Amino acid sequence: MDGLLDFVEAVSARCTAVLREPVTDLPDLGEALEQLLVPAAILLGGGKRIRAQLCAVGWKAAGGEVSDTAVVRAGSALELFQAAALVHDDVIDDADTRRGQPASHILFAGLHPGAAGVGDAATFGMHAAILLGDLILVLAHREMRRAGEIAPGGRAAARIWDLMTAEVAVGQYLDVRASVQPLVRESLESALAGALLVVRHKSARYSVQHPLVLGAALAGGDPTLLSALGRIGLPLGEAFQLRDDELGVFGDPRRTGKPAGDDILEGKRTPLVLLGLEMCPPDDSAFLRASLGNRSLGVDAIARIRTVLRTSGAVERHEALMAERYDEAMAALEGAPLTAGIREHLRAMAVALTRRVS
Repeated sequence: MDGLLDFVEAVSARCTAVLREPVTDLPDLGEALEQLLVPAAILLGGGKRIRAQLCAVGWKAAGGEVSDTAVVRAGSALELFQAAALVHDDVIDDADTRRGQPASHILFAGLHPGAAGVGDAATFGMHAAILLGDLILVLAHREMRRAGEIAPGGRAAARIWDLMTAEVAVGQYLDVRASVQPLVRESLESALAGALLVVRHKSARYSVQHPLVLGAALAGGDPTLLSALGRIGLPLGEAFQLRDDELGVFGDPRRTGKPAGDDILEGKRTPLVLLGLEMCPPDDSAFLRASLGNRSLGVDAIARIRTVLRTSGAVERHEALMAERYDEAMAALEGAPLTAGIREHLRAMAVALTRRVS
């Protein structure tokens, strides 16, 4: 799509500028504020800008130009919101790394190994990261408000934004709740339905569907277009998250920036894990069940889990779930009121989102 590379660069520059605004707003805070922003600058310095790109595609589909200030600010808002979500997500998961770098709470802990008066360094790191996530979230909301003020469909986009940001919090809670509930015997169909509900509300909609529809709404797109983009975005978002779940078990840490088998270490009840519990032989299923949430697992244990998930057919079934959703998205794409250029770009993005290795 013409102008997309320049758009991504403009979004990155805007994220950097917005992140510096608290320094101007609160000049008397000096060194403390600069220190608070360090992990955010590192986090926002990387990433694929997927959500911003999808927003730009939606904006373009509704007749906008991707050089417009409004869509650059909306893309920046989405990337800032993603950064806030990642900071909080790493705290919730007690993750050590993000994109191959120390997670924000780990960076903060290293800044203050003594941390007198607030408990140990790890506690300080967690507290500081929560506050950083809150600050980035405020900046994201402010940036989205600015985008809406200068765009034709600002009010419609604001409604989507409000739904998206609230939904992510509830979806994250669904994930947290699932990870502490006992694994009870139930039909695989019922278990998968519950896990896919988490997939949908924690990630799928905010990663793909909402940014795509938000961009079109912001440009003043009509309800028919918004509905069509939503039908493309939801199954594509689910396939995207299912791929992420697979990478959470099989991904190469050098590419994913996360430890091998991190979803197992964190005890995630993903569709892949549930398929494995049902389809593996009893001894292997019991081993997988006992391994969930065990952060002391070594490389041999992770290797065994990978092997049994493959040999049991769980991975093949999981790939089928992704393929079903990809096909659904492509079918919706064919019937959508889009130009040939937008349709082709979305096809390319669909492949990148669902067949990625990092």
